Amino acid sequence: MKELTKGSPWKVILQFAIPLMIGYVCQNFYNLADSKIVSAYVSTKALGAVGATNDIFTSIIAFLIGMTQGFSIPIAASFGAQNYEKLKKNVAGTIVLTMGLGTILLILSELFIEKILHLLGTPQDLMVDAVSYIRIILAGILFSALYNMCANILRGLGDSKTPVICLIISVFVNIGLDYLFVAILPFGIQGAAYATIISQLLSGVLCLTIIWKKFSVVLPGRAEFSYDGQIYGELLSTGLAMAMMSCIVNLGSVFLQSAINTLGSTIVTAHTAARKIFGILNVILYCVALAMTTFSSQNMGAGEYGRIRKGLKQSLLMQTIMTTGLVIFSFLFARPILQWIVSSDNPEIINASLLYTKISVVFYYVLGPLLTLRCTLQGIGKKFMPVFTSFVEMALKILSAAFLVPALGYFGVALTEPISWVVMTIFLAAAYIKAAKNLKQMEKETPQGN
Repeated sequence: MKELTKGSPWKVILQFAIPLMIGYVCQNFYNLADSKIVSAYVSTKALGAVGATNDIFTSIIAFLIGMTQGFSIPIAASFGAQNYEKLKKNVAGTIVLTMGLGTILLILSELFIEKILHLLGTPQDLMVDAVSYIRIILAGILFSALYNMCANILRGLGDSKTPVICLIISVFVNIGLDYLFVAILPFGIQGAAYATIISQLLSGVLCLTIIWKKFSVVLPGRAEFSYDGQIYGELLSTGLAMAMMSCIVNLGSVFLQSAINTLGSTIVTAHTAARKIFGILNVILYCVALAMTTFSSQNMGAGEYGRIRKGLKQSLLMQTIMTTGLVIFSFLFARPILQWIVSSDNPEIINASLLYTKISVVFYYVLGPLLTLRCTLQGIGKKFMPVFTSFVEMALKILSAAFLVPALGYFGVALTEPISWVVMTIFLAAAYIKAAKNLKQMEKETPQGN
């Protein structure tokens, strides 16, 4: 456990963010390896089938991840305030709500997934592989819920290293199983799905075991599991706010995917490859923003209001520097990486993927502030604007799918997210300026900031 209420803000934010970066980059490199194995040992169309299901599965998992991230906010606040009785109740509520909502998601997704794929206009030549792959992946929802619940409990306590260690172990196991089930054993695209859910179970069990052995002080007893309306209300308000934010954004991507599907399986494959690189580059900015969630919520609980404002300014500076490096990297190395992912030199695939990657990364100068403002506002309990801007993004993606993509083709797809980032950042900046005034007033009333 680590308090983020002491020391230089940028240092503790970066120290918290670096393990997150390592873990997420490893996860995304696994996604690259997974795509490479599928394209090389099954087919390029099989890679397209994986891509056709990606935004649907990501939307479901984003709900779980966002929900458990939201649960970590009251956990971090009670830890920052050193209120261990409330901390244990928050952990108990987190366990009950995560497993309950995860079970509901599992049932609903398995019932309706094939209909959803048809509604989104998944190309017929990809449909059989897409259905077989996504059904297996969805069967492991509770494994993913277990890991994310444990990981975000630990992050709320200031420990971002332990979840990463568990994740890295599972990533290496996943790659090994991918190669075994796809390249050696004749399981095809289903083998990649089995490898994923087995590794998810492993990461969840590892994380839970470490909490049980090393962090028993926060484990709730039977008494803490008794229903407390205030505790559950606070957990649900923060959890659902973060879950809706994540899920709504990804639902917009699902609508956009339906427009991409109309452009044919070649473009679907190109977009799948481009999103793999997008995931690796974007995660560096996202981890700094995610660190600000825990940093701001712990400091809010401790009454260190001035540190929150200072931490945000320093985070924005760090992200600007990081974005410059990402722009240089992508312009130099995106093409060979894309060729490696798709196992093809098909110019239609590579050029489309490259277009999306280059346009997106230039607008990371906007995306970084967007993510950081959104997470900071959530961390200090300002839920409305982050959720509202998620609806704005979804609406813009739906409008793009209806008008921009039919008019401009894949170029319209590449423009959609940058446009939404600019609009949302304007809203979030206005909301933070208002919140910062309140923080200044609170700081004057309780002058104890560092």
